[in-house]
Amino acid sequence: MIDLSRETSFLCQFDPDQTNTPGIALHVDSERQAMELPFHQHRKGQLVIALHGVVTCRVPDGLWMVPPRSGVWIPGGVAHSNRVTRGGRLCFLFVEPGIIEMPSHSCTLSISPLLRELVLRLADIPVNDLPVKGATDNPIGRLVSVLLEELVHMPAERLHLPLPNDPRLIRISEALISAPDDRRTLKEWASGLAMSERTLARLIQRDTGLTFSRWRQQLHLIVAIRHLAEGMSVQRVSEEIGYQSVNAFISMFKKLLGATPARYVITPGDNRSLNE
Repeated sequence: MIDLSRETSFLCQFDPDQTNTPGIALHVDSERQAMELPFHQHRKGQLVIALHGVVTCRVPDGLWMVPPRSGVWIPGGVAHSNRVTRGGRLCFLFVEPGIIEMPSHSCTLSISPLLRELVLRLADIPVNDLPVKGATDNPIGRLVSVLLEELVHMPAERLHLPLPNDPRLIRISEALISAPDDRRTLKEWASGLAMSERTLARLIQRDTGLTFSRWRQQLHLIVAIRHLAEGMSVQRVSEEIGYQSVNAFISMFKKLLGATPARYVITPGDNRSLNE
């Protein structure tokens, strides 16, 4: 297990591409403070699994949230950064290209209890003991084979925020990420950019694939999950993202993710009381 607060430099220098083993896993703790690994890339694909707390993964054109029981898949060769909330625990799984059929784009995956335990078990095995590509005739090789077979079947989740490329839209996205309770309307944003509301609406749809209201709702969802995982109350979170009514916030959250805010962020096996 690695304490991220002390070993960030180790993680920045760790190179999973030095071996062609089908799968390598690392178990990471961030006990004292939130930490961020800067943009980097590697040949192997990477699965980031949140065990406790929330991990934020960023690629050039998107932002992904990794709450407990979920993971983000990042294909090999894609530049990305990872930010871990204070007290977060996570696992990194690196997968050799071509071993299994995985998405060619970054996405959030639901992680089954079985896959979670398999990755944790693999993280306990020293890198030097891992099998080379194609070797499955020993217990560790069979463990990796089962793990990869399970990984292929994990369903995608809706925890992605597409980030725009247009400089005018970047100004809007950066402002809303910094102040998610900003409730300026599309018309007000358009006025500030000296363009028509219709032109701005088309620009947002073209650059993100979403309407302005849907994009902002997705941003609220991602920010809410991060705050909830850090221990903020549902009432406070709803205020932080600009909701006048906590019931309206809970309704939005449940409609999009199928669970109330407090239930969604509970780590499997956690028996805390719910703060709804």
